[in-house]
Amino acid sequence: MMRALRVRRSRGAAINALVEGFTMIEVLVALAIIAVALAASLRAVGSLATGEADLHQRLLAGWSADNALAQLHLAHTWPDVGTQSFDCSQGNLQLICTEHVSATPNPIFRRVELSVTTPGHPGNLAQLVTVIGNETNRSL
Repeated sequence: MMRALRVRRSRGAAINALVEGFTMIEVLVALAIIAVALAASLRAVGSLATGEADLHQRLLAGWSADNALAQLHLAHTWPDVGTQSFDCSQGNLQLICTEHVSATPNPIFRRVELSVTTPGHPGNLAQLVTVIGNETNRSL
């Protein structure tokens, strides 16, 4: 901002001069705006870091669920109706897989629902459902 300033010379003659620069208030307002913008960006970065950790856990839980269902398919056994839980950890992330087997209207198939959780935390990180055919009794 430019302002006119009246400057006195040594002999008493007044001269009008233009002084260029910012006032202290303008500098403080600019610093406040920058501080708010930096605080918002730090919050966004923190949110991204938390989201990335959750995404990583969900990815590993999905792999555990895929592995458990693949083992069930490859075993070529007829699963018993009921619920069982077992450890399905991935790396240093401890995971618990819960397998719920239920009957279907067609007696040749069983519905298998697999959910993956972390101990001490509510909610599922991953959940997969498949249908297993009875390969031990091929009546068709």
